[in-house]
Amino acid sequence: MTRITARDGASIVLHTTGTGPGIVVVHGGGVTIDVYRRLAAALADRFTVHLYNRRGRADAPPRSEPYHFEQDIDDLAVVLEQTGARNVIGHSSGGFIAMRAALRLPIDRLALYDAAISIDGGFPADWLDAAVEALRAGDTARGMAITAGGINTQSASAKLPLGVQTAICRLFLRTPIGRSMGELLPMTLDESRLIHEHDGPADQYAGITAEVLLACGADGPPYYPQLNEALARVLPRARTLIVPRSGHDAINRARPRLVDPFAAFFAAPVTPERAHL
Repeated sequence: MTRITARDGASIVLHTTGTGPGIVVVHGGGVTIDVYRRLAAALADRFTVHLYNRRGRADAPPRSEPYHFEQDIDDLAVVLEQTGARNVIGHSSGGFIAMRAALRLPIDRLALYDAAISIDGGFPADWLDAAVEALRAGDTARGMAITAGGINTQSASAKLPLGVQTAICRLFLRTPIGRSMGELLPMTLDESRLIHEHDGPADQYAGITAEVLLACGADGPPYYPQLNEALARVLPRARTLIVPRSGHDAINRARPRLVDPFAAFFAAPVTPERAHL
């Protein structure tokens, strides 16, 4: 564990493992780096993996309010500078941040899994106002149920009556991971709102010159393959991957069917025309 200084003077705690080319992981919303430690361990025999908590979580500094992704991009820039890494993994809302960052930061390779990027209304947001309203009313379980059902449209639980979903979430909030996700729900909703506000055509990302792997799970939300295909059509160096037998949390489970193609993607030599000089 090392500490590096952010551009605003705050301290970012960096958790590093492994040996080889550097990879920085930008985690998703509602979680901390703890759920990515299995991924880091699976890659550590081939790569140096850097994890850090984004603002407002665990050992991270507080974030600025109102929230905007520019602070996340600034922190990622410092992590890349200090580590010398040119490879990035982004998951869920972390994928959105990583894509925005790739428009201007020196990233050679970017691997995304279920990146929460809204292209032409393709990322669902009709649940968002109801979730915010529930949270403002102090009903975290209901807010969590609305959020989970709104995002995981393919899940069996999303088809249950909202009261049943809320009861399930009330039980989930008694677990350590549930409590953590409940505490972070306001940030999850802030990030979801920002993603929705930056909905637009895919060509807003056409300036990204990095090699990009757009991955999603075959058992995850059904809108990710379409979003990835839309992005692949405009990104100059992108390809898509659907990981079999995998849901939204597959990157946290870090099974070989996901880790191996990610490792192969990062291990391929970078040619001069696509390297950042």
